[in-house]
Amino acid sequence: MSSLVRPRTFDDPLSRRSIEVLRAGQAPSGALVASPAFPVYRYAWLRDGAFCAHALAVVGEQEAAAGFHRWVTRSVGAHRHMIESAILRVQSGETPPPAAMPPARYTLDGALEHAGDEPWPNFQVDGYGMWLWALEHHVGDRLDEQDAEVVALVARYLRATWRLRCFSCWEEYDDGEHASTLGAVVAGLDAAARMLGDEAFAHEADEVRVRLLDGFLLDGRFTRGPRDRRLDASLLWLAVPFGVLDVDDPRITATVEAVRRELAGPGGGLYRYLGDTYYGGGQWLLLTSSLAWHDAIAGNATEATRAQAWVRAQARPDGDLPEQTTEFPQEPGMVASWERRWGPVATPLLWSHAMYLIAEAAAR
Repeated sequence: MSSLVRPRTFDDPLSRRSIEVLRAGQAPSGALVASPAFPVYRYAWLRDGAFCAHALAVVGEQEAAAGFHRWVTRSVGAHRHMIESAILRVQSGETPPPAAMPPARYTLDGALEHAGDEPWPNFQVDGYGMWLWALEHHVGDRLDEQDAEVVALVARYLRATWRLRCFSCWEEYDDGEHASTLGAVVAGLDAAARMLGDEAFAHEADEVRVRLLDGFLLDGRFTRGPRDRRLDASLLWLAVPFGVLDVDDPRITATVEAVRRELAGPGGGLYRYLGDTYYGGGQWLLLTSSLAWHDAIAGNATEATRAQAWVRAQARPDGDLPEQTTEFPQEPGMVASWERRWGPVATPLLWSHAMYLIAEAAAR
């Protein structure tokens, strides 16, 4: 696979360390581990990996990015029967159980999770849409026959399942409907339509947009769900990179400004959402870089620089970036509770490093 992404040159210490972390986190299979030092994250998520592969392409590591996409093609292809079965069951009016759906994460060799592993919410469609988005940025419409078959399979899966209730990008169910998930579906279906030259997938993406615009707006801004009217920092992705609406659309502007105003912590990073208790509900680095990415694309260089400066300040002495900080948590008592269960916050988190690099590239 040859990449269409124009690589940038990075010479600051954190960017160099971020590239090292991404490269070190890639298995021989091409899979990108979520976090090598955090046991429950020693898997490859399509969601995290899509952004990590895009970051690798942005910094000129084209073969590493291609290796991830080849791994996804092989892994999804190996589970074609499961995906085809899920599509057929949904089309016949069934709602298959989560165990019958393709996984949110695979082992590094592309298999399903081993029996006895820490149970994980399985039915998430967002990662499949995010992978299609990242793949198109990497190869455009230059697909070989095997890639085209897998792209079509994943797009058909998204078309069949996006109306079903599922887990969110945070592995939480809530009410089963999530704006960021549907945004990822829009991005994936639009990407598939362009890669395959099949307008049917673009028409389906438009239907998902209509659902978002009909059910997820409140007072001119998006909410995390049609019944959950809270803000969620993952709403930042609706314009950049998912392209549900343009970056200067008033509904996007209102959403971004609400996130900036209501989800910013005292340290300057972004909380996922109010009421978060995971490791105390601290400020997330990848989301703060997501805001910087959006601001860079929107021409708000001052705010982008400020957000990235906060992320840099969270780097450990060796340059590793954690998932979130435990300074200024929303629920201080939950920090120790999670540490007793799983250990310290995941560090390094490849997705944090990836979003830092992507935001740096967008600012150039």
